[in-house]
Amino acid sequence: MNKLFLKYWKYLKIITLISIPIFLWIMPADFFDKGFSISVFAFFGVEDYVYSTGMTRSVMHLIHFDFKSALEYNMLGFFVLPLLFVLWLKLLLKEFGICILKWF
Repeated sequence: MNKLFLKYWKYLKIITLISIPIFLWIMPADFFDKGFSISVFAFFGVEDYVYSTGMTRSVMHLIHFDFKSALEYNMLGFFVLPLLFVLWLKLLLKEFGICILKWF
């Protein structure tokens, strides 16, 4: 591929990685609260309560420091958000040539 294209592609990835958390923080905490809740596992026929139900809403409320609502939607959001942050940081630093957590 063209080196100029790869250079601009790298800049686009960096801008995207930086803008996604900012965009989620600017959005209202209850943005995803409207509508019905659906789980990925519902597509596979699992109809009981599964651990992923309400995860997006929980993480969104955690981003806005609304801990009570986040706990009501899904308590595992308190574990998922730090993992998402570490993954985000790993992807961002990778674009600058810094490798952290080689096992992850």
